[in-house]
Amino acid sequence: MSKFRKKEYSAPVTGSRWFVSSLERKYHLHGRDHDNSRLNVLFLVVDDLAPVLSSYDGRALTPNIDQLASQSIRFTHAYSQQPVCAPSRVSFLTGRRPDSTKVYYNRGLYWRTNVGNFTTLPQYMKEAGYFTASIGKVFHNGPVCGKHDDSPYSWSVLPYHAPTLKFDYDPVCPGSDGKLHFNLLCPVNISTQPLGSLPDIQNTDHILEILQNISRKNDISSSDDQPFFLAMGFHKPHISLRYPEEYLGLYPLESIDIAPNAFYSKTQPPVAWNPFMDIRRREDIAALQMSFPYGPVPEKYHYLIRQSYYAATTFMDYELGRVLAGLEEAGFAENTIITFISDHGWQLGEHQEWSKFSNYATATNVPVMIHIPGVTDPVRNNGQRSIKFALKDPFQLVKKHPSIKDKPVSKGLVNDALVELVDLFPTVVDLVDLPVPPLCSEGITLDTCVEGVSLSPLITDSVKSPKNGRPGIGTWKKAAFTQYPRPSDNPRADSDQPALVNITIMGYSMINHTYHYTEWIGFNNVTCEGNWSDVHARELYVLLSDPLEDNNVADVPSYSTTVQVLSKLLQNGWRYALPAYIEQ
Repeated sequence: MSKFRKKEYSAPVTGSRWFVSSLERKYHLHGRDHDNSRLNVLFLVVDDLAPVLSSYDGRALTPNIDQLASQSIRFTHAYSQQPVCAPSRVSFLTGRRPDSTKVYYNRGLYWRTNVGNFTTLPQYMKEAGYFTASIGKVFHNGPVCGKHDDSPYSWSVLPYHAPTLKFDYDPVCPGSDGKLHFNLLCPVNISTQPLGSLPDIQNTDHILEILQNISRKNDISSSDDQPFFLAMGFHKPHISLRYPEEYLGLYPLESIDIAPNAFYSKTQPPVAWNPFMDIRRREDIAALQMSFPYGPVPEKYHYLIRQSYYAATTFMDYELGRVLAGLEEAGFAENTIITFISDHGWQLGEHQEWSKFSNYATATNVPVMIHIPGVTDPVRNNGQRSIKFALKDPFQLVKKHPSIKDKPVSKGLVNDALVELVDLFPTVVDLVDLPVPPLCSEGITLDTCVEGVSLSPLITDSVKSPKNGRPGIGTWKKAAFTQYPRPSDNPRADSDQPALVNITIMGYSMINHTYHYTEWIGFNNVTCEGNWSDVHARELYVLLSDPLEDNNVADVPSYSTTVQVLSKLLQNGWRYALPAYIEQ
């Protein structure tokens, strides 16, 4: 069992200085039975997963993620820095925001050659002596990360991608006409699929093999165990919604809910609209001949898409359960930190929108959980904290408890302070007791620095006060920051993912517990700088009275002073919203 001990926070060599008081002390962790061995890290990333999980009071049946949540700290107000795959992943893996990496779309330029030789989280772990491996979708593979998932910088071995992944954009979805199609809705018989499998199944098989190989190696030579950093990226529920057809049976169509705000808000400025071109291009959706850019998706398909999204999520959950059970079986559950995140959210008909590609919270809010062995585990009957991961079969659960979706879920520790995915890098290295990289200084380029902060103080407060949902919130971040680019004021075919050369507007957004405020401003795609004097549109949502963000009041006279105040805070940026005890 790992030890959980107090230690003063030591300031980084350069960058920010941390003020430590008795209330701001943190716990640091050390591995197994001796202080020299470090904890392992299992870094789990899910693609396009909104907080629809049971542990987040969502509709999707996710017993394995719920099991992890019951033994973790769960953050309820966590945000992606840009809701599209490559920009988000480059951001949280480098610990820097999109305006620093200059990655704004999936086919962007490699940050190392375009901007700077920024150190990544896995690279930092590798250089500290960890064995690092990437399985599945961790980086968004392609030129944006050097064509090989940032190898060899970040990984000890060549990243693994499932052989079946190459069929993702092929016509593999059975249609009612007996032919195969390139569809959005794609429940399949696995035996009829290319190579008789699916990417998430093959990726899971691969990481289980790695865990067993490491376990066997350690059994042979336990005196010199090398800690590991294993990053596992699940593809579902990213579209196409291709999953084993039996999962559809868990969600009878009559049981599917409708988005609570499934309507177009007339107060939304046109520049903010996401025309969801990625789903329009699928054969089954294209056949609906929806008008551009607002649609809407026919009501029947509103239910069908949500149904398949939930089914794909439960399929992913089962594969994730296999990974957790494999970690237990290999003997690593007691000395492995587990982080679980999504790269961004996904709009399921809210505001009449689908996919991501916007600054709405439905696109930027993500699930984040951190499991720390012996720390975040619940206290068992013997008074000790202990870990247990076993594969949960959703079909057996539903068979045993037909109304299981209505039953309370053990949600573990909870914290609703404002956190960002860019905080992951400093948090992970902090929890394994490595030096936390300094905060990046404005105007100064360092290879190794971060633009987020370690969440250790929040974790400590939550462990101390498990019944308090908001420990540390008063001294934590004042806001979370997101952004999204557009090519024009009005929606067009490339509005969702404009190439850098076509970006002329950037929507900068900040959210706290009271307001969500956005300014769409002119953007220079050569210098990658915004012009705050060139405001194209504003959005203001008062979350206390309008939590679903349906009524933009930015132009309402009674909110003019509020807009002025928030505009100033937004222009000040993320540095001025950091926890009060951080000195820059």
